[in-house]
Amino acid sequence: MRLTRLFFDGALDSGSIVDLPRDAGAHVAKVLRARSGDEVVLFNGDGREFPAVIETVRGQHVSAAVGAARTIERESPFTLTLVQCVPRGDRMDFIVQKATELGVACITPVLSQRSVVRLDQTQAASKRAHWQAVAVSACEQCGRNRLPTVQTPQPLLDYLGALAPGTASGTTDGLLRLVLEPELEAPALGKMSHLNRAADVAGAVIAIGPEGGFGPEELEAFRLSAFLRVALGPRVLRTETAAIAAIAVLQARFGDMSAVSDDASRAAGA
Repeated sequence: MRLTRLFFDGALDSGSIVDLPRDAGAHVAKVLRARSGDEVVLFNGDGREFPAVIETVRGQHVSAAVGAARTIERESPFTLTLVQCVPRGDRMDFIVQKATELGVACITPVLSQRSVVRLDQTQAASKRAHWQAVAVSACEQCGRNRLPTVQTPQPLLDYLGALAPGTASGTTDGLLRLVLEPELEAPALGKMSHLNRAADVAGAVIAIGPEGGFGPEELEAFRLSAFLRVALGPRVLRTETAAIAAIAVLQARFGDMSAVSDDASRAAGA
C-alpha cells in the first residue's frame, strides 16, 4: 500500500520528532483518521524523503518520528519553465497541478494585453502563495521531492524585458525559447527538425497565451527576445490544454518521459 506523503516546511533529521503543520495534522487526523503507529512519508523539498511513524494524535496536533533519509531523485533532466498567461476562474490551479506532475521546474504566471484577469500587487502575492500550495499538494501526490518554483504574476512585457538577450536559433545557454502561436503557419512542436539535436538542449521555456491569444506587440516582443513560434497541430486548444500538451511533447522528446517511451518500444519489439 502506498504511504501518504506530506510536505514539511522545515528541517528533517533522522531520529527527531516533529510536529506536523496544522493543515497537515488536520488532514492526517480527520481525513485519514491516522493513529499512533501509522506510517507516512515526509519531505521538505531538498530531494530526500523520510519514512516516519505517527507518535501522537491529539485533535489537530500530530507528531511524527522521523526515520532514515532516502535520496530519491524524481526530477526531469530536462529543465522546463512554463510561462503561462493567467486564465479565468480556477483553471490556473489545474495548470499548476498538472505542470507539477509533469515535472516542470518553474511556473511563471504572466498577464498579457488580452488577459481577462487583472491583479494588483496584493492579489498577485496572494495568488502566488495559493499556487505554490497547489504545487506542494501535487508533489505530495506525484512523488516529487523537490518543489517547482511558482513566481509572482507579472506583466508579460516586464518578464520579456528582463530576459537576457537570446540568439536567432531560439537557444540561449542551452535553453530553447518557444512561444505557442496556433493561428500562424508555425512549425509543429513535435516535428521541428532542429529539436532533434537533444545534446544541444538542456531545457526549454515555453510560453502559453491567454484565451484570446497574444497581441501583435507581444508577439514582436517574443521575436526580439529570441522566442521561436511553434504550434501543436491544426486545432486551437484551450490555454490549459495547450500548456499540458506542450509540456508532454517536450518531456517525451527530451525529458524522463522519453526513457519510458524507449523502454516501452524495446519491450514491444522483444
